[in-house]
This record gives sequence, C-alpha cells and structure tokens, in this order.
Amino acid sequence: MTPSFVRSNRFQIFVWTLFDFANTSYSVMIVAVGYSLYFKEVVAGGSGRGDLLWGIAVSLSMLLTAVIAPVLGAAADFTSRRKRFLFGFTLASIAASSLLFFVGPGDVAAGMLLFIVANIGFEGGLVFYDAFLPDITTERSYGRVSGYGFAMGYIGSLVTLLIAMPLYAGGFAAENLENVRASFVIAAGIFLLFSAPLFFFMRDHRVRFDVRPSYLRAGFGRVADTLRRLREYRNVGRFLLAFFIYNDGILTVISFASLFATQTLGFTLQEVLVLFAVVQASGIAGSLAFGVVTDSIGAKRTIAVNLLLWLAVVVAAYFVPSKEAFYAIGAVAGSSMGASQAASRSLMAQLTPQHHEAEFFGFYDGLCGKASAVVGTFLFGLISYITGDQRLSVLSIGLFFVAGLALLARVDDTQSAR
Repeated sequence: MTPSFVRSNRFQIFVWTLFDFANTSYSVMIVAVGYSLYFKEVVAGGSGRGDLLWGIAVSLSMLLTAVIAPVLGAAADFTSRRKRFLFGFTLASIAASSLLFFVGPGDVAAGMLLFIVANIGFEGGLVFYDAFLPDITTERSYGRVSGYGFAMGYIGSLVTLLIAMPLYAGGFAAENLENVRASFVIAAGIFLLFSAPLFFFMRDHRVRFDVRPSYLRAGFGRVADTLRRLREYRNVGRFLLAFFIYNDGILTVISFASLFATQTLGFTLQEVLVLFAVVQASGIAGSLAFGVVTDSIGAKRTIAVNLLLWLAVVVAAYFVPSKEAFYAIGAVAGSSMGASQAASRSLMAQLTPQHHEAEFFGFYDGLCGKASAVVGTFLFGLISYITGDQRLSVLSIGLFFVAGLALLARVDDTQSAR
C-alpha cells in the first residue's frame, strides 16, 4: 500500500499556519505567562518551592509525551490518520486548560495534574501537526513556510495577550483571581476556534486496509523499524542529538522567563504581559525574516546563528541590571525563538525519509523535542531551590547552547532523504 500524497495549494498552507495561531494561545497563556505565574504565586505559594514544583510539572509532561509520541507518530504514518490523532490531543489540551479555571490556592496536585494533561495534549499534537509540512510545500520552501507558521503563531500569542491584559490589571489580589483564571478559558477558546479549520479542510493520506490494524502494534513495530533505520540515516540521528540538547535550553527559557522577570527583576504582572508582547512582536519579525534567510543560506547555518544569539541572551540575562535592559534582551530572544524552531523544523523535514514523516517527527517532536525539556526545566528549578539565585539557573542554560552548536557542526546539511 502506497499512500497518495497530494501537494496542497496556498489555502492548505494558510489552514496549516492557522493552527499555529490557535495553539500558541495555549503556550503563551498557560506555559509562558498566565498559569505559570498563577501556579507559582497563588497555587504553590511562591518562592523557590514554586519554581521546583513548576519544573517538575513541566518535566513530567514532557517525559510522558516523549514516551508516547514516537509510537503514536509511527502509528499515524502506518494508518494514515494524522489528523485524527491531532484532533484527540488538541481536544485533551483544550479541555484540561479550561478546567484550570477551577484550580485555586493550595490545589497543587490538581493544578499539576491538569497542566500535565494539557501540556501532553499540546506537545503531543505537534508531532502530527509538524508532520504535515512535507505534504504542503516543496523542499526548497520548507524554511519559508515553516517561518510563516511560527509567525502566525506569534500573532496568535500577541492577540491572546492583548485580550487577556485587562484581566490582569488587578494582579494576583484575591478579588482579581477569578479574572486571572478566566484568561485560561479564553486561551482554550481561541485554541478551539482557530484550530477547527485544519480539521475541516486539511487533506490527509488515505489508505485502505483489508483488516483494521492495531494502532499500538503498528506503532511499536514502526518505532523498532525507525531505530534500525537510524543506523542507515545517521545524519538524521546526528541532528536529533543536537536538537535534543539545544532545544532543552530554548524550552527552559520559555518555561521560566516570566518567573525570572517577576522574582529576580521585580516585574509586575502587567509588565510581564508587556514583556511577552514585545517577545511575540519580535518573534513575528524573526520568523518571517529568518524563514527567507533559511531558504537562502540553509537551515543548519540559520540554526547556528540563532544558537549564538541564544547564548548571548542567557549571558546578558545573568548580568542584566534593569527592567529596561531585559525588554531588549526579550526582543532578541523573541526574534531567535521562532527562527531557531522554524529552521530546526525545516532541517528535519529536509532530512526525513518520504512516507515516514509522522514516524520521524515523532522522534523529533517527541523523544528529542519533549524529553529534552525534562533536564533543563528540572535543573533550573533545582538550582533556584537550592541556591535561591535564579541568575545562576539562567547561566546554566548556556551550556545547552554551547553543546548544541558543537553537535550541530557534525550534521551534513547537503544530504537530503526526500
């Protein structure tokens, strides 16, 4: 059985990028700003204990996603039902995010459990979402289209922040907590509304089976095959290892940026929202600009440039003297965030064997993309808890970017499996 792959038109690309608009409402309001601060300050009671518990919650969600994503990605390829898997994960994320409205002060276990479910839904869904990229455009445009997706995502984040900003005017005062919790429902609503077009209009592979296959059996079998194939596609393996390392640093920055801003630099809640609005705006520009750059100089060189920028960001954050300076650092981080992730997705698409997109992206997004976040987030929270100094935690992230650069140098970007 050979699936029929059909190249999509501009509308298909638009629908695909619209999902990025949708899901970043979750990432900015639940992971980056709103719920992460609410959990630390209100649910967990603040201080280093809040950092540690948040780090554990993020790490557990990423670890569980890393375990299941490669299997489900392989199953999706075998059964040609990527959209069905994506729908299930998306629905789980939206439902759990909405239920965070009911998490109050001291509800640590419930707050962690609902977040873990929501984050598995969000991160697990990216496996199937990213796997559509090779189907909707040609290899020479991977960087540009991937950049469009991240740019649309930053627009979604910015819109979500602007909608939620009035709800945070009263901070975490007791009388304003219901408004803060309402922002979690708003994020879930935006996720639901703008993800719907993908499920209505995006094309998926169609394969006929004489006997209905077992998803799990197919998945585990394909994962075993993938592990064997990685010996053949050693270049993919080299890139996955590099991505595993440097992506750890990126995800750790995303998870703890707002906590660092409030605790170490004394940002108010409103100032944090403004900071992330600056990050999202610079992310739009960075994704679009570096998308074109990626198609010109190659994804590998683009990633290397952005890893150097990330290294500069964490070093500058360690020494940052004022809020004003941190806004500038946030702008650089925002421009590098979408660019490095878009270029990574492009290079992975270039190196991935045809007809095995979801399977290999299961390793990319799942085992490497999610498991990588286990180490950095836990390490940040642990250092902060032991030393009480978040600046040391930030500086430690630089090691991931240095190691990632060294490993990326071993990847041959002149090879393509397409």
